[in-house]
Amino acid sequence: MRQHPTQATFTHLLISGTLVHEATFAEMQAEFDMYLRPNLAMVFSMDRYPDLALGQPIQWRIDIGHKLIDALHAGIQAPFVWVWVAEGVLALLVELGTKDRRDPDPAKTAFAMAKQVQKLTDAQGFSVSVGIGTFYDNPYMLHYSYEEAKESMIDRFFQGNRLIFQYEKQKQDGEQPHKPVSQAERTELMARVRLGDVHGAVSYLHLLLERMGQTYRGNVDMFKSEVIDLVMQLTRLSLDVGGHAQSILSENARFIQDLYMTIRYDKFVAKVSEHWSKLTARIGEAQTAEVSPVIRTAIAYMKQHHQRKIPLEEIAQYCYLSTYHFSHLFRKETGSTFVDYLNKLRIEKAVYYLENTDKPVQEIASLAGFQDSNYFSRLFKRYLRCSPNEYRTAKLC
Repeated sequence: MRQHPTQATFTHLLISGTLVHEATFAEMQAEFDMYLRPNLAMVFSMDRYPDLALGQPIQWRIDIGHKLIDALHAGIQAPFVWVWVAEGVLALLVELGTKDRRDPDPAKTAFAMAKQVQKLTDAQGFSVSVGIGTFYDNPYMLHYSYEEAKESMIDRFFQGNRLIFQYEKQKQDGEQPHKPVSQAERTELMARVRLGDVHGAVSYLHLLLERMGQTYRGNVDMFKSEVIDLVMQLTRLSLDVGGHAQSILSENARFIQDLYMTIRYDKFVAKVSEHWSKLTARIGEAQTAEVSPVIRTAIAYMKQHHQRKIPLEEIAQYCYLSTYHFSHLFRKETGSTFVDYLNKLRIEKAVYYLENTDKPVQEIASLAGFQDSNYFSRLFKRYLRCSPNEYRTAKLC
């Protein structure tokens, strides 16, 4: 064992701020036989730890923890105490200078020591990122330094590994950034989900996430909040189309909790994309449950490219069938011709827009894949027995 329990307890009392409920700092020093006076907190987090630890035995976790402790003892040229605060994450309280002789530049000293620890862990085959809090003479304030060290690392979400972050007090809120995703774009995203267009929905989602990441690069909490809002909208849509409420809601709750705990942008986006793909696929599968794999592939292609003209020859070739064989098989399994089925998909998307936006009919026709709004209106009336405007009015009543 590398750490005595009294040291861990002493450190925890300081970083949690609960020392004040036990005794004075001097009394606790005597009680624990710990006479250093730490004045700055640092957080050391092993980069990509969940990936590295996946499938590893407990001994591997013990060994890599000991390697980090050895690097701290070799690289931190000042008295310190430490405690593990999460798997792969360690809080360190260091005494820079003394009560009578302060370190002239504690921030610079802490940064240099963090760099040295990084060199040592690199040599051991893994890397760490470090957060550095504010220097406090008062030991009762050390829990603020610890919280600051953690907060400073929030930018690690976007920036990557082997980084050192030093806490800076947040500037006064200035002008808020413009919303990176418009309501129109949200609607288009959800319309693709409503169609069960997995490829189209996920591709469009990636474009929106990239823009949100660029806009909120300095505010991770805002980025996560905006994405969670999209996920909640997806959940409501899944329920609206007849998904199993208890299953969807419980799964969604676990998923959102996992997202908030995700500390890397790439991992965050991958998890959102996987969740988005899964729920969209469920909607699509419900629509094509009775058809063969080849026709299901054709329908997925139609959904993905519904906004442009799709010749029969193109989709038949995509399915490795002759046009005659494809047409015959498609009608046999779906009860509709290829053209009729495609038009119904487009009308279904138009219905979503009519129900959820106030866009003019001409614009909705174009978004649904119709080049001629008059033709769209005629088809709409054929399928739904009313015009687009009449449908919208009835839904609003």
